[in-house]
Amino acid sequence: MLTVHPITDPRDLARALAIRHRVFVEGQGVPAEAENDAHDATDAHHYLAQTADGTACGASRWRATDHGVKLERFAVLEEFRNQAVGAALLRRVLDDVQAAHPASTVYLNAQLRAVPFYERHGFVKVGDQFTECDIEHFRMELQRPG
Repeated sequence: MLTVHPITDPRDLARALAIRHRVFVEGQGVPAEAENDAHDATDAHHYLAQTADGTACGASRWRATDHGVKLERFAVLEEFRNQAVGAALLRRVLDDVQAAHPASTVYLNAQLRAVPFYERHGFVKVGDQFTECDIEHFRMELQRPG
């Protein structure tokens, strides 16, 4: 069974940051200084996904901004992809964001290959494609039921 929980323990934060480093810095060539920013230690809410045996397999974070709530740094280790880890992370984050900021716009910057995943979960592309850390992205917003 997979679990996703908000991070309150510094050891879990270290595990989440290690996952992000493997996925983004080692796997995608994102500069380490772009991957880790001041938000990690200040205003971001971090999450960790773990398998039934406690193996950390995914991480994410969200934070309130002037434009709404931004979902960021969704990372799943390669060996755990296509096993619903990303969906579990997203569901938990969205549940907590909805509880904390029910009227806010929820948005993210999705890498091109992740756009279909976010579309399946109610996000739509907003604006033009752009490049961030040499990776093509679209801004996407959650379309809440009317």
